[in-house]
Amino acid sequence: MDYEAIVVGGGHAGIEAALALARLGHRTLMVTQDLDAIGRMSCNPSIGGLSKGNLVREIDALGGQMGRLIDESMIQYRVLNRSRGPAVQAPRAQADKALYASLARRALESQPRLELFMDTVVDLVLDSSGTRVEGVLTERGTRIGCRALVLTTGTFMEGRLFIGDWSASGGRLGERAAVGLGDALRRRGFRLGRLKTGTPARVKAGSLDYDEMERQDGEELSPFSFADEAVVRPSLPCWITYTNARSHEAIRAGLSLSPLYRGDIKGKGPRYCPSIEDKVVRFPERERHQVFVEPEGEYTDEMYLNGLSSSLPEELQSEFIHSVPGLRRAVIARPAYAVEYDYLDPSMLYASLESKVAAGLFVAGQTNGSSGYEEAAAQGIVAGINAARSLSGERAVILSRAEAYIGVLVDDLVTLGVDEPYRMFTSRAERRLGLRHDTADARLTPIAASIGLADAARLERFERKMAGLGEIRELIAGHRIARDDISANPGLARHAGENAAAALRDPALRDCLGSLLPGLSERFPRGWIETAELDARYAGYAEKEARLAGRMERSERLRIPEGFDYGAVTGLSAEAAQRLASARPLTLGQAARVHGVRSADAALLMVTILRKTN
Repeated sequence: MDYEAIVVGGGHAGIEAALALARLGHRTLMVTQDLDAIGRMSCNPSIGGLSKGNLVREIDALGGQMGRLIDESMIQYRVLNRSRGPAVQAPRAQADKALYASLARRALESQPRLELFMDTVVDLVLDSSGTRVEGVLTERGTRIGCRALVLTTGTFMEGRLFIGDWSASGGRLGERAAVGLGDALRRRGFRLGRLKTGTPARVKAGSLDYDEMERQDGEELSPFSFADEAVVRPSLPCWITYTNARSHEAIRAGLSLSPLYRGDIKGKGPRYCPSIEDKVVRFPERERHQVFVEPEGEYTDEMYLNGLSSSLPEELQSEFIHSVPGLRRAVIARPAYAVEYDYLDPSMLYASLESKVAAGLFVAGQTNGSSGYEEAAAQGIVAGINAARSLSGERAVILSRAEAYIGVLVDDLVTLGVDEPYRMFTSRAERRLGLRHDTADARLTPIAASIGLADAARLERFERKMAGLGEIRELIAGHRIARDDISANPGLARHAGENAAAALRDPALRDCLGSLLPGLSERFPRGWIETAELDARYAGYAEKEARLAGRMERSERLRIPEGFDYGAVTGLSAEAAQRLASARPLTLGQAARVHGVRSADAALLMVTILRKTN
């Protein structure tokens, strides 16, 4: 039983990797422990958020599935940070988690050239030299051959669950861990570590007191995918409440029973998504912490307590949950728990996400030390694309930091490595204004088309949108601020005679394009108009970012020859030479971001490379 490619794991990274490989023409097998758990949301039943929403739209623009899945399963939609600038705004949607998983499985099962197989991978099969992957070995003793392998084990590789003094092997509560693979990889020379994450309790919706909480309704449902015109789904409310002094007192009293503070958990947890016991300890001055009470879907009575992840004993969980307004009579359906798991050091990967240890092996998702569904899916589509291109003998697709949040994510992981679960933030991107979520298709659809992941219908929609945006921009640039415009909006007086594009740069003017060009809304979709207006409003900042990106791009284009001898570079510090030899960066830009490499080292390296290649 041999395939061109195998994808190990059916989570968000595995879904994107498997679909990309099959869509690019390669016979692919997904091996997962439980076919019924494909696409399951282990934690928060939502997709998107700050910078994460940008990732989802980039995945979609590259031909991925996540945007389509959330469009078909969302139960609430909001754009976060509307009161702030467009560079830090992002869409977020609550999902019906069972429907999302069902749709994901259906997408995989209906994809030509893709097969699913239920088993647990316990080892890799390498060639006689130990430097190229040839397949996998499963728990039931099956050897399956392949020429490319994508590893996406999530929290399951040697996973262990913790609730108080109870601990058991597992990747999710009620689901067993993938035991054996982590130890096998260690024996083969891979660097592995341990990380920790957690999830809160789920409570029955009918047991909550909603009049004690603040209702949070969503906005009009809007699609993530550029392929979808609209979303027709029911919209459900979320609720907000807060912990209090009584909650914190119960948590502090039980810290000695926490596996996290008792030392049972060795792996480091996510800094930006801490457990409630972490919050209480790290922020003793805080009188309360926010809790979002979110529905898990139409199909279920369970509600997710976003902000209350914990590994405390169940009786203590019950005590602090019942101290929170709105949750005083809550019936707990599933307890909170922590999970500790193995991850591979991502600095052992190239920017293509291919292993430096074993050719043909690609790694994506939480296996690389990241956190979040969106980060996992973004890596999954990169790994799937590049595994496919390696099979076809084509050059890897590597997105730069100036092109996409995905480029920032991958570069951070493989260049800097991780010592805690990596989470994407807008602040990590140097060119975040140019990486707005509404521009993802303009940036990445041409790449999807060039590699074969944009079908005819998507390309037709894209070309129509680009043409429409061009028309809108011409109309904006051609409209001069006249007396009638000033009568309708006195704030335009200082811009008399200017074209609308220049006037829109005035930060004092907001939402005036509709009055300047009233016919636009009848001719073009609202999203196109908003994009064109934002482009005009922030053109000066974008030009500044573009100049910076140009300088970055030149260093990113300068590739380092394979097998380059850093020790032979005269004047290069010993630390820099050692770190570069270990990291094996592909470009000068990547080399400059390696820990311990100074700007002077990068300059020396550039001179040496240019001398050798000219």
